[in-house]
Amino acid sequence: MAPPGLHGLPVALVIAAAVLGSFCLRLAASQQQGEEAAGEEAERQRYNFRFVRHARDAPLVSHYNYIVVGGGTAGCPLAATLSERSRVLLLERGGYPYGNRNVSSEYHFADALADKSPWSPAQRFVSEDGVVNARARVLGGGSCLNAGFYTRASSEYVRAAGWDARLVNASYRWVERELVFRPEVPRWQSALREGLLQTGVTPDNGYTFDHVPGTKIGGTIFDSAGRRHTAADFLRSANPRRLTVFLHATVSQILFRRREGSASPVAYGVVFTDPMGVQHRVYLRGVGRSEVILSAGTLGSPQLLMLSGVGPRAHLERHGVRAVVDRSMVGQGVADNPMNSVFVPSPVPVALSLVQVVGVTRFGSFIEGVSGSQFGIPLHSRRRAHSFGMFSPMTGQLGTLPPRERTAEAMRRAAEVMQGLDRRAFRGGFILEKILGPLSTGHVELRSTDPHANPAVTFNYFRDPRDVERCVRGIQTIERVVRSRAFARFTYANATAMDAAFDRAALAKFLNLLPRHPRGTRPLQQYCRDTVMTIWHYHGGCHVGPVVDQDYRVIGVAGLRVVDSSTFKYSPGTNPQATVMMLGRYMGLRIQEGWRPGPRN
Repeated sequence: MAPPGLHGLPVALVIAAAVLGSFCLRLAASQQQGEEAAGEEAERQRYNFRFVRHARDAPLVSHYNYIVVGGGTAGCPLAATLSERSRVLLLERGGYPYGNRNVSSEYHFADALADKSPWSPAQRFVSEDGVVNARARVLGGGSCLNAGFYTRASSEYVRAAGWDARLVNASYRWVERELVFRPEVPRWQSALREGLLQTGVTPDNGYTFDHVPGTKIGGTIFDSAGRRHTAADFLRSANPRRLTVFLHATVSQILFRRREGSASPVAYGVVFTDPMGVQHRVYLRGVGRSEVILSAGTLGSPQLLMLSGVGPRAHLERHGVRAVVDRSMVGQGVADNPMNSVFVPSPVPVALSLVQVVGVTRFGSFIEGVSGSQFGIPLHSRRRAHSFGMFSPMTGQLGTLPPRERTAEAMRRAAEVMQGLDRRAFRGGFILEKILGPLSTGHVELRSTDPHANPAVTFNYFRDPRDVERCVRGIQTIERVVRSRAFARFTYANATAMDAAFDRAALAKFLNLLPRHPRGTRPLQQYCRDTVMTIWHYHGGCHVGPVVDQDYRVIGVAGLRVVDSSTFKYSPGTNPQATVMMLGRYMGLRIQEGWRPGPRN
């Protein structure tokens, strides 16, 4: 039966119309990619990144000393460091951050959660727990999208990891010289800081990068003009004659072969696909001294290992993947630090601020805050009447509903109601707590063999009761901060005053306000489970010990390493980006120590 409107038309004409329509769609997509490529080319010239190219311009076959998969928070400093002495290829599945309107001082993971565009610098995904999350897809990785807070790992974390403390400190300093700044702390953040100190989160550690108990001001990757700096900035220090970067390059497979006289397979290259679907092969020069290094992150690295045949044999065979090495712990031990937040409406206007102050408690909870109208972090679009930022129905971060009830319909209804609320209801900020560790872990599994698709992820938030108790104590600390003398300027005196200013009851349906009765009908333990959200600090899946050795070499395979957050058992410090960047630099130097190539070309 002909579609409506086509009755009576000759079949040939209908087919011709369909072909023409298909051609126009392809032409439009090609034009959009062409415009994007032209913009990227202009920015490459501006930053003198002549070695950064589009994947469609890559040769079908090429050879390098090192192939780094993933141009993110670890991959960029790693590739830049390795290029000092070797020919390096860096493959990134996303686009260029410079000149990208979606990577700015105001863009955040929250915007990515609301952005469904295939050109978004992040992919939205929902964990099997029901919590909406996002995965970076841009050169620079999560540093292009996060809240910018910079703090080191603790000395205890460094010792437990078995790292060389002197080289760690030197690597941190290298990172800090490139892109870390001291923030200008606005009044709301200062009040949070004083409130934490009055509540007993002491001592006052001032401005420091160190992770120590007490309250402190940390560093930021935003400069004094509000411009975001990212891990892609490290490529400015790369040797441009020895580094090549291909963007929009999705790696689908690591290539393995058996060495003569050895039962262990050796990695000798990778296969990647450009946006037009063309496959490209990259081989290692001088196999045995060259390496493939995965820096694709907590989701990408275990996923690519499994797609290439390194992982739990039974799981791989269910997806039709031939097992090269049976490693049962690939994808296991994945965790996401659960975050719970409280919105604190303010009777006075509040300046926009991201995370600048942190309270490091002695019971395993970290207290931070974001402030400003529109919930602290505005979405990029200005066409909306309100842009509700990182804790909102637009992003799936509606904490008043348990995770599995955060359906698309529930989010739509919440957004419609919130659009009609008085703007005064959205003045204020969020004080959030997230827990150390965590102790609760889950896993990453293949959902399909499509390398463009996200894998299935289960975090098992709050499965360990010790995580729940840390959350409870963190929420109790937030309650005391809000009621502290230092924070009085930015809170209503009581619920009656709040009700006089706006419809408190309507707002409370969509935002976690400080309860009138802290010991109400819902125990705080259940409150933590019901209001859990992500802070985008997920890690694990390629742990040191069961998957990689102390030098991050994949066990049972030669010529292959993993250098990124998937190797972490616990998230370092209060925010992991500093340590992920440091690890890229650190391992680049360590790998250089193990191999001295010949003269420069």
